[in-house]
Amino acid sequence: MNDDVRNIVLGVVAAGISAALGWIARTYLWKRKLRRKQAFFGLPDNSESLLVVNRDPATAEPAVHRFDVFALLELSALIKDCGAHVQVVTQDTAHQGFGERTEFCVGGPGSNRRMVAHMSAMLPGVRVNIDPEPGPDRGAFQIGGERYRMDPGVTEYVLLARLTVGERRDTRPVFLFCGQRAITNQAATRYLARHHERLARKYGSHSFVLLLKVVNSQAYGPDVVELVADVTRAAQTPLPAPASRATHRAS
Repeated sequence: MNDDVRNIVLGVVAAGISAALGWIARTYLWKRKLRRKQAFFGLPDNSESLLVVNRDPATAEPAVHRFDVFALLELSALIKDCGAHVQVVTQDTAHQGFGERTEFCVGGPGSNRRMVAHMSAMLPGVRVNIDPEPGPDRGAFQIGGERYRMDPGVTEYVLLARLTVGERRDTRPVFLFCGQRAITNQAATRYLARHHERLARKYGSHSFVLLLKVVNSQAYGPDVVELVADVTRAAQTPLPAPASRATHRAS
């Protein structure tokens, strides 16, 4: 074998080794990223999850608002990416506890009985005005000592929460998407899909409750979302007796 042939063979071998090492490194990084995502969502390979569907309060018949359908589709994609399975149930048929399977619960207490139960059990510091009569406080959030009113289509709020109960390491989280309107539920699911890596780095497997503001949804849909505050402590602290509270007016 002359020098030219030897150099060609060595070059091919070196290229093959480099490609193999690159593939191994990319595979390792991809798997590590996937494991972190699965840990955050509580969705290991082939695990089961629960997707609780609300109803459209504007109709007498059982129906789901189209923005809530979009939210469910985005959550389904997240679940599929984790290699998990999903069972879809309606808000009035989800008669089971929490912690055994990861649950994604969509819709405010006015359209989702399951959300009412979760908020009562795990978010005693939050109240939502579900009075159907028109008024400035319709749909308003009370979190601790603060009140957040909505200006439909201009400024609206939604709670995004990851909650766990108990000390067991295998306890699965419950994700809540509690918005003042259906489009805000979709905004919260999209925010989670975009920022789950940052949230996982910050909170790990701990509970959190975030208040998000959806800006000018009549023009931008669910895409322009701002983080107002981490309200975990206030949301998990039982509210005192009714008293005067500061008001954040939509602008």
